[in-house]
This record gives sequence, structure tokens and C-alpha cells, in this order.
Amino acid sequence: MFDYLIVGAGFAGSVLAERLASQLNKKVLIIDKRPHIAGNAFDHYNESGILVHKYGPHIFHTNSREVFEYLSQFTAWRPYEHRVLASVDGQLVPMPINLDTINKLYGLSLTSFEVDDFFKSVAEEVSPVRTSEDVVVSKVGRELYEKFFRNYTRKQWGMDPSELDKSVTSRVPVRTNRDDRYFTDTFQAMPLHGFTSMFEKLLAHPNIKIMLNTDYHDILDMIPFREMIYTGPVDEYFDFRYGKLPYRSLEFKHETLDKPVHLPVAVVNYPNEHAYTRITEFKYLTGQEHTKTSVVYEYPQAEGDPYYPVPRPENAALYNQYKKLADATPGVHFVGRLATYKYYNMDQVVAQALTLFKKLSVQEEPALLDGAKLKSNGFKQVDVGVNLGKGGYGNAI
Repeated sequence: MFDYLIVGAGFAGSVLAERLASQLNKKVLIIDKRPHIAGNAFDHYNESGILVHKYGPHIFHTNSREVFEYLSQFTAWRPYEHRVLASVDGQLVPMPINLDTINKLYGLSLTSFEVDDFFKSVAEEVSPVRTSEDVVVSKVGRELYEKFFRNYTRKQWGMDPSELDKSVTSRVPVRTNRDDRYFTDTFQAMPLHGFTSMFEKLLAHPNIKIMLNTDYHDILDMIPFREMIYTGPVDEYFDFRYGKLPYRSLEFKHETLDKPVHLPVAVVNYPNEHAYTRITEFKYLTGQEHTKTSVVYEYPQAEGDPYYPVPRPENAALYNQYKKLADATPGVHFVGRLATYKYYNMDQVVAQALTLFKKLSVQEEPALLDGAKLKSNGFKQVDVGVNLGKGGYGNAI
């Protein structure tokens, strides 16, 4: 008899498995359809010995000390600040748009104060701001919207920004200084030996059993358990009773090149040319030294693994129907991106899982609700030996 059956070995499922096993001494079975743990964060060494992210770049950043200290029990860190360039008008310019972006694009030499006036002069008044198009044109005007956002969004989502909720482009800031970091979070670092290595340590507790290449439907009548934690698609759990929740997917094309470096930064976006949206070079993320390098091209598509919930009002309404079913299902806890139909950064999924654990601990052992006791039972102080920076905003994958 297992205390918990956990469906999905990504961040949500693995964090809950570790907490339940190590803190509450629960017996946990965690299963996954895929042949590996770590979900979309899975990384591995390719045929040339280069560490690559199978499902596209995963870059860790967070403002949550609790999340960072929790994960620090299972990995050392490599400090890393992410930088992105966009191919626009035959030039590679910083993205998000900053002072250097404008000066390089238009051949100007504006100061921070002057570029702020520039943005104000080209911005269009939009009230109320409802769509992703509204967000951008109200900040930087229509010309920059056309150069950086419109076509990229069309490729990524298969629809015009005017059809998408404002949340899609609200995540991307506009800066009046020369800060070219993609994120400004307090903690920015990559697992020193990769994400999969970190997950292996997360799931190493003797109370945790792992089954891969397994659909949970196939074992429901074979393995006894008390409660389920479900991290898969919520519509699939209920046999698509109200219809399928829409997602955008990605196709990844990996390529190894016989040279040490290919791109000037980790990621180059291509908003206006090519069928792909961006190229990532993994050695920037991992710090690996190798005579060859490996890159991945991302091609958005309508069908395939579910990656991005499509943010439209009718989809939110459809999810709410499934949420009512989920809330009324005893003995099953729905957590994570797919189970809650929301795009989360990795740290947000970890935070959501830790929050659910605290709720479960009240049911199992109320004394563990005490935060100090929880911390003494696992959380460590972090010493990475470097200043990881300060700030705060999130991003896609």
C-alpha cells in the first residue's frame, strides 16, 4: 500500500514526492509516461557528449529564497544571467528592448532620460488595455510592436496579438537603461550538474518508488494507494468531458556543430524571418567546455506535447468547468502547469508544490505546519560564493 500515487515526475510531482517521503515518512509511488524523470526540464549528454535540454532551454531564476534554499539541498549552482538578442532589420539587438536596442536600431545616441521621452512620444494611448497588442503599443508604439512582437507572436501562438490576452506580452519589460539581462530576479543560477542530476537527488529517498513508461490508467486497479497527486492535463483526467483545452506545442530540432561557439549569446530570437522563433546554444547555459557546440531550433505548432495554455477568455471559462470537477474530486490533488492550465515558471511550480505539501502536512501531522520545524527538517542555508544579482520578473520556458 502506497500512501500517495503521484502522476508525473516533473517539478510538481518530484518536489511533493520528496517532501512527503522525507518529512512525513510516507510511501510514495511516482509514475511518468515518458522514459525519464524531470519532465520538460530533462537534460542529457548527446552523442557528442554535450549537455543539452531535450525540450528547449530551461533557465532557473526566482525571487523566492524559500524555493532557492529548498532546491539547494539537491544541487550546487552555477551563476548564470541570461541574455537574448533579436534579429531585427539585419541587426542583432538586445531583447527585452532597452536603451542600446533603440540606439543601435535607429543609429541614435540617446541617454536614459531621452529614451524615456522617445518611448512616450511613440506610445499610443490605449484604454482599457485588454490584448497583447494593446500592451505593447501602449508602451513602445506601433513600429516597435511590428518589428519585435507581432510576427513572433503570430508564429508562437498561431494568432495575432490582438486576439491574445494581455498577459502574454505583459511579461516582457521595456527598459530605459543598458541592462541587457533577460531576467532581473534575486537568484539567477543553473544546476551545476544539470536538471536531471538535481531530480535524481530529489527522488533518491528510499520511500520513493519510480515507474517510467507508465500510464497511470494501466496501474490504477493493480497498485493500492490512499491518495493521488495528479500533475497531468486536467481535461485528460476527466476524459475530455467538456472538450479539449487548447495548447500550443513546439517541435525541437537539435543540431551539433563542429566549432566551439555558434551564437554571440545563449539565445537569438527571430521575430520576422524563418519558421522557427529562436535558436539556443546550450554551452552558455551549462558552462561546459567542448570543442563542438550544440544548438536547438524551436518551431511552434498546434499539435504535440502541451506546452503553452492559450490565454483566451473562452479557454479560461472551459478550464473553470474542469476546475469545479477537480475541486469536487475527493482524494485527488491537482497541481502543476497542466493540472491547473496555467503557464508557470519552474520556481512557481516548486512554490505551488511546497504550498500543497504544507496543506497535506496539516492533514497528516499538524505539528509540521510550523515553518521553523519544516526548515529544520530539510532546508539549508545557501552559500554559492557569489552575488547572484537582484531584481524580479518572470518569463516563458
